[in-house]
Amino acid sequence: MDYRKLGSTGLDVSRICLGCMSYGVPDRGTHSWTLDEEATRPFVRRAVEAGINFFDTANVYSDGTSEEIVGRALADFSRDEIVLATKVHGRMRPGPNGGGLSRKAILTEIDHSLRRLGTDYVDLYQIHRWDPTTPIEETMEALHNLVKAGKARYIGASSMHAWQFSKAQYIAERHGWTRFVSMQNHYNLLYREEEREMMPLCADQGVGVIPWSPLARGRLTRAWDATSARSQTDGWGMSLYRDTDRHIVDAVAGIADERGVTRAQVALAWLLRQPGVTAPIVGATKPQHLDDAIAAVDLELSDEECRRLEEHYSPRGIAGFA
Repeated sequence: MDYRKLGSTGLDVSRICLGCMSYGVPDRGTHSWTLDEEATRPFVRRAVEAGINFFDTANVYSDGTSEEIVGRALADFSRDEIVLATKVHGRMRPGPNGGGLSRKAILTEIDHSLRRLGTDYVDLYQIHRWDPTTPIEETMEALHNLVKAGKARYIGASSMHAWQFSKAQYIAERHGWTRFVSMQNHYNLLYREEEREMMPLCADQGVGVIPWSPLARGRLTRAWDATSARSQTDGWGMSLYRDTDRHIVDAVAGIADERGVTRAQVALAWLLRQPGVTAPIVGATKPQHLDDAIAAVDLELSDEECRRLEEHYSPRGIAGFA
């Protein structure tokens, strides 16, 4: 496994981050396809044994049970060697202050996350989305206080407009508060709108990029008309891509056949090659998913292969901020 510094920090993270939305109690939350604790443990163990030290979850995944299951699984290994990330923003309970990025919500949810994860701190605490109802000054000061209290080592952000991310960084710098070190955004061969503003901004500011859905909800790993248990129940995911994307999927398939590798390896190898990308966040519910991600780190694509993968892309509207 190779490692990279996360942005301009001194933190070393594996080039693959294991995304843990796939792990949780199936009848809790909105993801009925998640793996329970017994099924999750082999994936966490395989990841650690392969050198993956970076794990990403969120408080809202499976109503908090993802954090519980992942925390117990990681307790079998040295905490000092694990880079553990979680997120805050989504609604965790009904009524006022049950979600969002107010000072009250952040200070409440970090304690709940730490309890579920069974740890005294998280290495990376991320805002899951932008909160238009809370002043960004309030959010950034609250996050800064978490770092100073030792509950989070670094802070990061997820999908938002580049101007919003820039504003948050400016506010933090203006007040001497902790700045975001990472951006977890929607970026893959089927969705490249981040290349317009967010990716250049992160490169300029030394922010690490850790894309979510690097395989486009599995679209890049199978024939266009094939389905999975997840795709059949993922209404939001169905809205992210469009029928003309099948030409890109076909290009991935062609190169995979020529190379004698899987489609997932080709799609991930392309993403790992993009400037500024530190570690794609890869979900795994089958052993092959993890094997493909690990193998992709060593797969070198040629400039001509990348041209074939990119030539069918066409601009589209913003997707993934909801």
